[in-house]
Amino acid sequence: MSGYSDVLLDHFTDPRNAGAIEDPDGVATVTNPACGDVMRLYLKIDHGVITDAKWQTQGCGTAIAASSVASEMIAGQSVEQARKMTRVSISDALGGLTPAKMHCSVLAADALREALGDYADRRREPQDA
Repeated sequence: MSGYSDVLLDHFTDPRNAGAIEDPDGVATVTNPACGDVMRLYLKIDHGVITDAKWQTQGCGTAIAASSVASEMIAGQSVEQARKMTRVSISDALGGLTPAKMHCSVLAADALREALGDYADRRREPQDA
């Protein structure tokens, strides 16, 4: 994987927070139909703060690294702070991605947005019929 940053290579060879969370507060599975990468993101949230983030990704080394770095970036953040994370902030945290690999940071950003949406949906009170 020459041409990649040391940070990206580190997260690929030693990924952080891989795995699943039993009984997550928010979860999402996203797929990039163009390349076939799939990411499942699990969130544990306590009083509006992300206390744990784990992921399972099937894809290229860059997708794995993006999943790893995104999970580190959001741990300890409030839900509102985490909502502000973008594909660009994930790419920047990895030392920059080429245009051909930017879809990997999009995958992680989309998974986070959907997992936070799932968290919000789970918190909504059921409507009286």
